[in-house]
Amino acid sequence: MPNQLYIDGQWVKPVKGGHIDVIDPATEEVFDTIAAATAEDVDLAVKAARRAFDKGGWPQLTGAKRAAYLRALADGIRARQGAIARLEVLDNGKPFPEADWDIADAAGCFDYYAGLAEQMDQNTGEEIALSDGRFTSKAVKEPVGVAGAIVPWNYPLLMASWKVAPALAAGCTVVLKPSEVTSLTALELAAIAHDAKLPAGVLNIVTGLGGEAGQAIIEHPDVDKLAFTGSGAVGSKIMATAARDIKRVSLELGGKSPFVVFDDADIDQAVEWIMFGIFWNQGQVCSATSRVLVQQGIYDKLLKRLVEETKKITIGSGLQDGVLLGPLVSKRQYDQVRGAISAAVQAGATIACGGERPSGFHKGYYIQPTVLTNVSVESAAWREEIFGPVVCVRSFETEKEAVELANDSRFGLAAAVMSKDDERAERVAAAFRAGIVWINCSQPTFTEAPWGGYKQSGIGRELGRWGLENYLETKQITRFASDEPWGWYIKS
Repeated sequence: MPNQLYIDGQWVKPVKGGHIDVIDPATEEVFDTIAAATAEDVDLAVKAARRAFDKGGWPQLTGAKRAAYLRALADGIRARQGAIARLEVLDNGKPFPEADWDIADAAGCFDYYAGLAEQMDQNTGEEIALSDGRFTSKAVKEPVGVAGAIVPWNYPLLMASWKVAPALAAGCTVVLKPSEVTSLTALELAAIAHDAKLPAGVLNIVTGLGGEAGQAIIEHPDVDKLAFTGSGAVGSKIMATAARDIKRVSLELGGKSPFVVFDDADIDQAVEWIMFGIFWNQGQVCSATSRVLVQQGIYDKLLKRLVEETKKITIGSGLQDGVLLGPLVSKRQYDQVRGAISAAVQAGATIACGGERPSGFHKGYYIQPTVLTNVSVESAAWREEIFGPVVCVRSFETEKEAVELANDSRFGLAAAVMSKDDERAERVAAAFRAGIVWINCSQPTFTEAPWGGYKQSGIGRELGRWGLENYLETKQITRFASDEPWGWYIKS
């Protein structure tokens, strides 16, 4: 719905009537507008979520009944998958096949958590063995309450699904704020929820600026849980604000992930995984393996092949067949990536290929896929997240050196190792200080497996059963089960 928010099961205009232009990154043209929510709108959304949780009966529904709604959302996404994927391309810029894959994954995420919701009906609590036999005790899981979810622009609907699906499965109600850069598919999710007759207030979607609508969610006293994916700087502010009310917080933040390639690796396979690890989604991936460490024995040969293959990548609008690299999401991101490349060169790095606007593209936020060499380990290009199609490549000699270089980062989201020596690969995987480790691959992600990082890459885990636990509290219930009096107070 144009310039409207989805609050308490209804489409409503923002209180102050503001809007934000929606820009196609392939053309730089405005093709739509969205509502700009303010604190007043967020307050209405949170109150609706609060009523739905406290009085609406959503947490009291059986897991099977919540699962039925989740599956209806999954079916609704699939029913309009192509149209939603196309909207994602127009909003985000990624190639259509990638967007289509994302939307299919989003539907699968709702299906997966529907299954976990059903399992909750069989879990009546964990019995606890006590030292005093006169008592029985069990631990039960209950929904945390109203969840405020703030999601980024790189995987707009998929990241929303990673938070909304487990929260609803757990019995929470949700206020979702998508990125102001890519809000359109979140509004499609609202329309699907409306068609599925999801009870009013269970899912509320407010579009708007992070500093206004997002901040209002973070500060609202009736929000019990905050779930955020985005930059470390914003995550730090969320933690600081949440500390005031001791809100539950889960954060999925940035990364500068290493990819270690040993000299026994197949060079062609290594090059393909290196490219997938950094050029998928234009490199706008928090887990992108953007620091590649290649053992000296194959460094020159691998670098030559990597440059050759990188130059072959087809650039263009995500709606064109055969395109593998679309535009960056926004002018701001484009300028940041160009600035990071320029700073890397000034710090001594060499551009092995790429680094410029591709010829023939006079509009759109396009940049060539870029390979940097001679990158100092102290430079920003090596240590900070660029969040674009830019990979830094260095050589190493020993396994010990590779692990030390890989772990020398304030981030710890992901890491990858490639070797035909299984023992060495397992040994290096164990040595990585990262929450997600890939052996002989990079970036495969599965709804069933935990996702999250060490160090400054975040707090908590999404996906799998761990994602559900983000939205559950643990309650102890202890019963005095003896026929004998307790005996603390004896009547005379």
